[in-house]
Amino acid sequence: MASFSISTKVEPDADDDCVAEEEVFHFSYLFHSLVIHWFLSLQCHYRIRANANLLALLALQFENFDDFTIASPWERFIYEIEAVCRDWMTDSPKRLLDKGAVALVYSNYSYKVNSELKYGTESYCMEYYFETNNNEASKLLSAVAIALSNCSSLWAAFVPVHDPSRKAYIGIQNMGTVFTRRFEADGICSQVPRRLMHLEGLYELFVSKFVHSTLDLPTNFFKVQFAMMLTYKMLAHDDYNMKAIDAQNTNSGENLTGETSNETLWDNDCPWSEWYSAEDPVKGFELITIWSKKMVESSLEMAELENASPYEAEKWLICPICAPKLPEVSEWNQIGFASQLHILVDALKMSFKAQFMENFVSADDNSGSENLNSSMVILPPTVSDQVLKELFQEGVQVTYSAYGGNKTSGAIKGAPLESLFAQFCLHSLWFGYCNIRAIAVLWIEFVREVRRCWEESQLIPRMPANGPIDLSTCLINQKLQMLAVCIEKKCEVNEDYQDCIGSEDQIESMTEEESVVGDDSFKMRISCGDFSGNVDSFPTAGDIHYSVKTVSAFSGKHSDGDDKKPSDITRRGSASIADAMMLLKSNESMHAPYTQEAPLMTEDMHEECPQDVEDFSDSFNFSTLVERDTLASDMSAFKAANPKAVFEDFIRWHSPGDWIDDDDLEVEMSKDNSSPRGKLSKRMSKNGNSWRNIWSRSPALPFSEQKPLIDPNREGEKVIHYLETLQPHQLLEQMLCTAFGAAADTLIQTNYGELKQMETMMQHLYLTLPPALKPLQENRLSVDSETIEDLRRLCVVFQHVEKLLTLAASLHRKFLQAPRLAREIFSDFYNFYIPRMGIGLIEEKEFDKKQAVWNEEREVVANMLVQPTANQSWRKVLSMGNLLNGHEPIQREIIFSLHGVNGNHYAIPTATVSLQNIETYRMYICGTSNDLRVALSVVSSD
Repeated sequence: MASFSISTKVEPDADDDCVAEEEVFHFSYLFHSLVIHWFLSLQCHYRIRANANLLALLALQFENFDDFTIASPWERFIYEIEAVCRDWMTDSPKRLLDKGAVALVYSNYSYKVNSELKYGTESYCMEYYFETNNNEASKLLSAVAIALSNCSSLWAAFVPVHDPSRKAYIGIQNMGTVFTRRFEADGICSQVPRRLMHLEGLYELFVSKFVHSTLDLPTNFFKVQFAMMLTYKMLAHDDYNMKAIDAQNTNSGENLTGETSNETLWDNDCPWSEWYSAEDPVKGFELITIWSKKMVESSLEMAELENASPYEAEKWLICPICAPKLPEVSEWNQIGFASQLHILVDALKMSFKAQFMENFVSADDNSGSENLNSSMVILPPTVSDQVLKELFQEGVQVTYSAYGGNKTSGAIKGAPLESLFAQFCLHSLWFGYCNIRAIAVLWIEFVREVRRCWEESQLIPRMPANGPIDLSTCLINQKLQMLAVCIEKKCEVNEDYQDCIGSEDQIESMTEEESVVGDDSFKMRISCGDFSGNVDSFPTAGDIHYSVKTVSAFSGKHSDGDDKKPSDITRRGSASIADAMMLLKSNESMHAPYTQEAPLMTEDMHEECPQDVEDFSDSFNFSTLVERDTLASDMSAFKAANPKAVFEDFIRWHSPGDWIDDDDLEVEMSKDNSSPRGKLSKRMSKNGNSWRNIWSRSPALPFSEQKPLIDPNREGEKVIHYLETLQPHQLLEQMLCTAFGAAADTLIQTNYGELKQMETMMQHLYLTLPPALKPLQENRLSVDSETIEDLRRLCVVFQHVEKLLTLAASLHRKFLQAPRLAREIFSDFYNFYIPRMGIGLIEEKEFDKKQAVWNEEREVVANMLVQPTANQSWRKVLSMGNLLNGHEPIQREIIFSLHGVNGNHYAIPTATVSLQNIETYRMYICGTSNDLRVALSVVSSD
């Protein structure tokens, strides 16, 4: 391709440094000169730049002789132009390069030469542009074509031409017969002619390739096969799209946002939204509508097709636009639980560098501060105050039945999601970038708040104050539960003490007659009279607590009723008759006593107790001293409630399995009631049995008179001491176990519909976590332990699961009314994603699997494209037609084809092969509103 231009050359005025601006007038061919120029061997266009006067550029007819009859200046100027053009046309590109042609910056193969001309007082510069690779491309293509023909190959060969930015090619293919197929392709990157934006103009462009003249278009009809594919883009983050999705959810009975604002986040209803907002993995959707082959005979039919609704297309396909790149181990760009857990693992490694958490906060202690990164800033106190206010919010309590109700992560030795420590761990993930210094600050303030609750007898929020200690949880959670129970005991004692004081004041104010109300009131007065009055002095408060509780049980509600037998005079601490059981020796009803509650023990308390009781040397040993003391307390209470009971009676009530009924003996007892109806088990019958020894040593005391098995005041102080002196690495180990479990328990609450693969993935995660976190429970870690790297790899696995879960939730909410599409799209992405987990991708590969949209699902998909409004700044001028809800396609692909055209210079039928059976012309067109690419193939017999 070549061209030249003429421009004025103006000399600057001596008194003026400014050069007059040039006016450019560009004369060029229409679209054929820009896109179809590869159909011609050579084209020229002319440009004339003038400063004042517009010169009429005439087509020059170059001859092979010089005319010396030119006389006028105008004719001489034309002659000079002719002479320059002759020289440029005669010279080859190589000679022009030798004459000093200048290379152009935008192309490696384009050059220009210039020549200066004068006409009157004006100076002009004439430029000629040419390329050097046209002949080279033709020779290369011919050589390849001959070589392939000699090899009997049917491969097609292509050679790039023109500037690389145009992506233009020429090609050729041997069809194995007398026919040859030639290819040509080129494109326009901007300023597409308006007519070629419409189907009618594109149809005429194709037909112009085989008609003799464009004048034949209105009078001739050609049966052209036509197929079209339109692509529409739906953006997931568009405010109007979000409103449409929420409207669909409301109509289906499930409003997922709960708000009407356009700024509603897509994951506002997801369980992780309390901690962070995830980036929507579904960036949008591409909807592809396909019109299969259709026979078109005129450009008017094409105009009608441009106005057709996409609903008339034979097929709809949808493909999500997803972020395809998988995270590397060293890349944690996306915010989520996994990224924060990875930072928490780094904090664990740092925690071995100090003995106390205070070392990481104090700048004066070199043992801790010298190892800290300067980026580990401490947040202002207002931030930690806000976190503590949320953690210790008054009125937030959990019952034991609801506490740890989600047993999904029960195999992980952490803390239940609803517990105080689990919430602390989740807050720590987002507090001060989760570095060790920020965790130390928050933990110190957390322990101070726990001590305040203890000293003020204020119930600890998010912790049950009843039920046994859950030994399957981490030790910190066990300690907090123990402390909650101790505080509850303190509160009960306070209430009982106030009741006692009130009762004493009431009795003192009574008259002598009013004071004679019965023995029970007298017992209450005596029981409370010895109390010192100091509620917080716990050395005797435990005894009085249990005494008051027992007295209240005797007040008017004794199990014996009002008619007491003489044998009941010494009976104390009876709760009820024990299921019609009779004492073996006295033939009296057996009474079940009030007993002390089983002492609460944490895991470390069990470990501190000896495995064997030294006082007992027989084979029947107790696991702890506390169990022995509990048994002795029960025996004393049983003796007090049954003064005439024997050891065998206690065994029948406390351990029925150790009493064997003798069916050979008569059921009825003798008159003196001396004959038992059974016997003790073998282990209970041994001489020196430890249970019998305890029975013989235990006095008959109701539980109200017994010493408490565990002092709540002492145990509460031990809990506070444990929390304040906990070593950093021990804290971080328990935090990691709890954080992993709490994060998983949070994610599993996500509503992702009936996606079986996701359900299986979550189950696999719960099976992976316990063995991976088990080394944290053995207290054998070190700063160089391989467990640190194992935990980092666990974070990568967690991130993969979190990404898939986020995608599942996004698809579910977008296709509530078309759940099949959500299932199929997720299944495709799952099969695409899983093989790449853990290997890392060197190069990105986009997920482009498409799913067919059923007819009944088209309306749901179409509504994702909301009708645009006039005030939308991004709205473009519509130019391509085939609108869907007011949106034009972002890309249009068309294929025109024609079988056999007689009478043209390409189609020369032969006796052996008919062109009617060959696709003689085929044109592929791909374009948007800003660019257009065209490729043409022509079959010929030359």
